[in-house]
Amino acid sequence: MVLNTAPKTLSNEAKNKVAFVTFIIEEFASAFKMNRRDAYQYLKKYGGLDYIFECWWALHVDNPYWALRDIYKVCYKNGGYR
Repeated sequence: MVLNTAPKTLSNEAKNKVAFVTFIIEEFASAFKMNRRDAYQYLKKYGGLDYIFECWWALHVDNPYWALRDIYKVCYKNGGYR
């Protein structure tokens, strides 16, 4: 049995998505005075992370202030309180 050992690379879109998600979690943490891990857990618990992954293309071209506001609204609607 021969294993394929060729390195796998991410597409440019995947790289951009990862970069944006990393950036927006950091911005969310900063805006709401949280550490990154707490921000990630909060976003995951209240649907913000799903929203980011689903709508990242539209969010990444928006002003970060408005993107954070939209993400917060999604979390608030799903029970978030911060």
